Amino acid sequence: MSPGEVNSKWSKLQERIAVDFDTEKPDIKVMLFLIGVQELGKGPRKFSKRQKEELMHIATCRLFSELGFYELEGLDQDGWPHWRLIKPIPNYTLLEQEMLFKSLILSYFDEYLVN
Repeated sequence: MSPGEVNSKWSKLQERIAVDFDTEKPDIKVMLFLIGVQELGKGPRKFSKRQKEELMHIATCRLFSELGFYELEGLDQDGWPHWRLIKPIPNYTLLEQEMLFKSLILSYFDEYLVN
């Protein structure tokens, strides 16, 4: 996908999430949080600041597992997933990181959202 296509699809996804959750257009961090909640599988609830950071980490690992950087090790006693780094993640520029995250998030939502 070209950067223009990614940004166009990203904007449409942001609009859909904003409507579905009756909120402002979400940024990448909010999208990572939503993916983390989905991957945790315990439904919506109140999370501490630390838990929110952990949910975003879970989402990052889940997304980067699609590229072979992480693999799921298993769940801890509280049912939280733990991931293992398999290979180092390249040093991407900020723009490359943003485009990569957007692309991976779009792929994730393509898989889980019914259009």
